[in-house]
Amino acid sequence: MDLFLLILGLLLLILGIIGSVLPVLPGPITGWFGLLLLFLTNSIPMNYYWLGITLALAILIFILDYLIPGIGAKKFGGSKMGANGATIGLIIGLVLPIPFGFVIGAFVGAFIGEILFEPSNLVRALKSALGSFLGFLASTTMKVFVSLIFLVIYCYKVFEYRSDLFSF
Repeated sequence: MDLFLLILGLLLLILGIIGSVLPVLPGPITGWFGLLLLFLTNSIPMNYYWLGITLALAILIFILDYLIPGIGAKKFGGSKMGANGATIGLIIGLVLPIPFGFVIGAFVGAFIGEILFEPSNLVRALKSALGSFLGFLASTTMKVFVSLIFLVIYCYKVFEYRSDLFSF
């Protein structure tokens, strides 16, 4: 059973890292469930302190993920259309066979969203798209960083209790 929980936990952590880039999945929260499964194994003692801190961090990042792109867009005079365009552009950019397609797609999507919001002002749309894009990048970077920290905690705990986990 421990091996099953370890593998499922690792899969959730990897899915959490992927979800930090894809807007469809809540990355850090998914990764946190991977940590929870690790602590549910019989070989690793339950640590409510670590689980509480990491859960609070995952929830904080989840909330900030919705606030930061909007703050970036507002700072540069952007609109909700620009933020939505950045998300749609990211998804389209992921399927394009070009390097860093998701980054280019997010910027182009934000720009198109801003143009649709206010077609008469191209300079403002470009500035707003930059704000939406920077907010998106900040939010994504933060989510990836926290998800990687969760993976490091997981790997450290597995290494620390390796003799208990893998003694058959």
